[in-house]
Amino acid sequence: MFEPRVAAASLSGAADAGWAERAAPHVGCAFLGGLAVDDPTRAAARELVARGREEFRPADPVGFVDDQLAALAPVDVRPAVNVRSRTLPPLAAVGEVCAAHDAVVEINAHCRQTEMCAAGAGEALATDSDRLETQVETAAATGATVSVKLRAEVDGVDLPALSARLVAAGADVLHVDAMDSEPVVGEVAAAAPEAFVVANNGVRGRETVREYLELGADAVSVGRPSDDPRVLRRVRRATAEWFDRPEATADA
Repeated sequence: MFEPRVAAASLSGAADAGWAERAAPHVGCAFLGGLAVDDPTRAAARELVARGREEFRPADPVGFVDDQLAALAPVDVRPAVNVRSRTLPPLAAVGEVCAAHDAVVEINAHCRQTEMCAAGAGEALATDSDRLETQVETAAATGATVSVKLRAEVDGVDLPALSARLVAAGADVLHVDAMDSEPVVGEVAAAAPEAFVVANNGVRGRETVREYLELGADAVSVGRPSDDPRVLRRVRRATAEWFDRPEATADA
């Protein structure tokens, strides 16, 4: 999926091509976004900006994705785009652009901001598994590699069971924010063995890297400190140490 098995995770309104290029010496993948791509989520993004949050608000979201991915074409990193949408056509349009750039399209079932959930995106998708599966099927039909960003500790959501359904619907990557429930990463990996599982939350160095990889994650992602090269270097070094172990080589 990507090497090294460290990703820089999207920071809404901050994770653009320039951010990804700065992270590229240390990571194998960079998740741009999150990006609101349809009318309901774009209205929610405006509300978020009005109360002081940072959001990408391009006039043409699909064109913005194309431009950002084109800017990353000469950079040695696999790009991904985290997308928030209630409706399917804009998601499909972004998926087609991602497919053309060999980028990953990531469906955001993670955001817990009230405005975005009210628009039918983020956690609202995680609690409506049928609709989330349809989004995965729509994105997969474009030919793009599909990731789903998920969060542990969402009321009423059996994350391992949902993960298995999403993989059956066409998801290739499960990007799991473990919150304070780190063992759920192992449960997801066991429930969806075909998926490439990226573990997120509190990844700062050797201790957290080893914990997630021991649980069964295939890679880790760095969120808030993704613009700090010192953290990225530590995480890359710890990840390389894990996968360079003799037993890891024997299992490969």
